[in-house]
Amino acid sequence: MPGKSRATGWQSTAQHDRRGPWRIVDYDPMMLPEMTDLWVGAWKRAMPGVDFEARRGWLVGHVVVLIKAGTIVRVLVDRRNDRLIGFVTFDPQRNWLDQLVVGLGYQGSGASQALLGEARRLSSGVVRLDVNAENTHACAFYAREGFMETGHGVNPTSGRPTIQMEWRRS
Repeated sequence: MPGKSRATGWQSTAQHDRRGPWRIVDYDPMMLPEMTDLWVGAWKRAMPGVDFEARRGWLVGHVVVLIKAGTIVRVLVDRRNDRLIGFVTFDPQRNWLDQLVVGLGYQGSGASQALLGEARRLSSGVVRLDVNAENTHACAFYAREGFMETGHGVNPTSGRPTIQMEWRRS
C-alpha cells in the first residue's frame, strides 16, 4: 500500500520487494538530499582516502542527467520508520547499473540484494556495471551475486581503476 514519508512527504508507488523490513519505491526529487547523504557515507567507508563530501554536487547533477537520459531510480525505504535505506539507478536501454548504494546501518542486511534484484527485474536479462577496483567489498558482493568480470577501465572522474562486470539470467 502506498505510503507517505513523514520526513520528506513523497508517495511510494513501486513495491516489488516483500522479503525484508523495507519496500522499494519510485524516486522523488525530494529524496535527493537523503540519497546524497547515504552515498557520501557509504563511499567514505568504502574508500576513506577520497573526499566524497566534496563530490556531493557531482552526485546531484549526475542523478539529474541519468534521469533525463531514461535511467530508472528506485529507493529502498525502511517500512518501520520511512527512512531511506539505499537506492539503485538502472538504465534499461543499456542494461546499465550506475549506482547501488546502501546506508551504513543496513549493509549486510540483504538490502543490497533487494536493490540488485530490482535492477535485475528491470533488465532484459543482463546487468552491466563498472565497480571501483579498490572497493573490494563491492567487487566481492557482485562476484557472489553471479557477476563475471568482463574487462578493466578507468573511472573518468577519479582516474582510479575499475572492473567491468556483467550478470546474465540463466
